[in-house]
Amino acid sequence: MTFTIQTVSSQFDQQIQAKVDGKTKPLGALGQLEATAKSLARVQAMVTKQVDSLVISQPNLIIFAGDHGVASEGVSIAPSEVTGQMVANFATGGAAINVFCRQLGWQLNVVDAGILHEPAASLNVIKQRLGCITQPLHQAPAMTLASVEQGFAMARNLIKQTKEKGSNLVAFGEMGIGNTTSASAIMAAIMQISAQETVGKGTGVSDDVVLKKQKVVAQALELHGDKLTDPMQILACLGGFEIVQITGAMLAAAEENMHILVDGFICTAAAMIAIQINPAVKNYMIFAHCSGEQGHQKMLQWLAVEPLLDLGLRLGEGTGAALALPLIQAAAAFYNDMASFEQAEVTNVL
Repeated sequence: MTFTIQTVSSQFDQQIQAKVDGKTKPLGALGQLEATAKSLARVQAMVTKQVDSLVISQPNLIIFAGDHGVASEGVSIAPSEVTGQMVANFATGGAAINVFCRQLGWQLNVVDAGILHEPAASLNVIKQRLGCITQPLHQAPAMTLASVEQGFAMARNLIKQTKEKGSNLVAFGEMGIGNTTSASAIMAAIMQISAQETVGKGTGVSDDVVLKKQKVVAQALELHGDKLTDPMQILACLGGFEIVQITGAMLAAAEENMHILVDGFICTAAAMIAIQINPAVKNYMIFAHCSGEQGHQKMLQWLAVEPLLDLGLRLGEGTGAALALPLIQAAAAFYNDMASFEQAEVTNVL
């Protein structure tokens, strides 16, 4: 599947920079908020052809959930059944991400991308199942290329619906027991580094489990080695149903000229693959936070991006992205509403 993504233009950069620098503050004094405002303005100017004001409309956070066959190897603190239990928790409003979304004004949707036990029909969960669980990635490809393509098509359709409802900013969360193992393998394949350099404690496993995770990832990299030069094959061999759909949703959001707020370790793995598939997607992304997962900082450094927050989070669910929304809104607000030196009749000596 091909995503037609418009390259973010530098056409309006001088006007955007002049607007930011003209505010009643020393040059660069708002730090990363200035960089965030400029990122928002560059994307929006492609559509509106103006740099006067920014709009953040109906921010939408979508949690994708999927189960991983590798979980049976004891690489997590929890069994696969917990994925479905947490999906029910999301759907009934009881998880951390629900609390933050209610507090901060996110629209929240939950997607069953392929979990072991299908959610009850009474729950408000979007059904986009690619199966019930992936194959163990160290023994076989996690899924087929056809499943990856199907996941992309489903994700693209969901993003189109989200855009049609008025959203111009999306973030993604994930739930899937075993998915830090999958993300570690993806990271190792793309960055061409060892399992030891990518595998961390995930949700808080013991040192023995970390060693087990490292062994599983090393086995997966060796098993699929000849295929791991292609991003679609990386997803098929090492991914999860939720990671596939997050990757497709990121590409689809950029195709729709939407802003993408990238969450933690798992979502950054998806972002890395999306960038491999179409590098133009990167300039639509704002990276929300650096998580407590040991590989995440290395990912961000490799991507040469600066996250907005560093709170030591390692929960997933999209919580870091959710918490970054007030900073996105603050960046738009100062850009729109802060007086210029001329308007405030302040001498520009700063």
